[in-house]
Amino acid sequence: MDITKDIKYVGVNDHEIDLFEGMYDVPNGMAYNSYVILGEKTAVMDSVAEGFGDKWLQNIENVLGGKAPDYLVVQHMEPDHSANVKLLADKYPEMKIVASQKAFAFMEQFFGESFAAWQVVVKEGDKLPLGTHTLSFITAPMVHWPEVIMTFDETDKALFSADAFGKFGALDADEDWACEARRYYFGIVGKYGAQVQDVLKKASALGIEKILPLHGPMLTENLSYYLNLYNTWSSYGVESEGVVIAFTSVYGNTKKAALMLSEKLTALGCPKVVVTDLARDDMAEAVEDAFRYGKLVLATTTYNNEIFPFMREFISHLTERNYQKRTIGIIENGTWAPAAAKKIKAAFEGSKDITFAETTVTIKSALNENSIAQLDALAKEMMK
Repeated sequence: MDITKDIKYVGVNDHEIDLFEGMYDVPNGMAYNSYVILGEKTAVMDSVAEGFGDKWLQNIENVLGGKAPDYLVVQHMEPDHSANVKLLADKYPEMKIVASQKAFAFMEQFFGESFAAWQVVVKEGDKLPLGTHTLSFITAPMVHWPEVIMTFDETDKALFSADAFGKFGALDADEDWACEARRYYFGIVGKYGAQVQDVLKKASALGIEKILPLHGPMLTENLSYYLNLYNTWSSYGVESEGVVIAFTSVYGNTKKAALMLSEKLTALGCPKVVVTDLARDDMAEAVEDAFRYGKLVLATTTYNNEIFPFMREFISHLTERNYQKRTIGIIENGTWAPAAAKKIKAAFEGSKDITFAETTVTIKSALNENSIAQLDALAKEMMK
């Protein structure tokens, strides 16, 4: 695949994977992107996952016509992008490997040997001339590992963005970019919004015309759309107006309350209501929705004087990703000692800019006139 006259795609699609990072459901597979930049000197940009080394080498050989690459640029040492670094280095011993100092330390950890013979360490602002192309390097620590660099090709105005601007799904998957990019971002990068903001500020001065991530499609048009979404996500802004109702239910009574609240919100004209069953629906989708919309209602039972386990897991996913700038409503259920509301508020004590609705809906076993009235009040609060 030609990205430009001199930038060629040599990555692979993985349709065998079921869980990415052992956690995220990827029904449409994954793309492990790698590129070759042609010039007086040639550079391979990143490797691919284990099991795809032979295919990757063949792709590189097809592009280079049997010529040895001069450089391998390693932007990110996560194994889905670095598993075949040693394979390429052994095949082309005269080649140099370009990476951050910390990346070389990680290489030794993963491969159990020194890469001193191949090593070219780069840092912020360093440049690598290839002849007609010049590569400049941007450090991007904790986006989303500490060793990450990004690379800007000054000639073709292409940003090799490492894991940023990536998404779930193989390149031949026919699906909306934003949905799977959002789930990918908040699942994997979401904790590091401040670091993403720093990189976006650096990128804004570069005159980028193409974004070439390590996962998902190459972005060559309407870049402001993608950049604006990343700015919203990384600043924890509200992307869409609406309410997410996330519930767990043991015998169905808390579910009834969640569905009733959904009906009340819809009747009041709420632009979007998303209801998710945390025990059955994809947890990563629920996390994605919680960050997408501005308001969240947590409906759960008291369980062993704690929060029901799936709800506790969901809240943990939110707080460890710096969930903030949101309004949260609570529906708690408990037959003899409801305690979920108190536990939920305590779980968010370390979170920034969280506003709890004044109304807490308390159900004792099943809905009654009092708790239904509380649902009415909560619905009105969520519409403010």
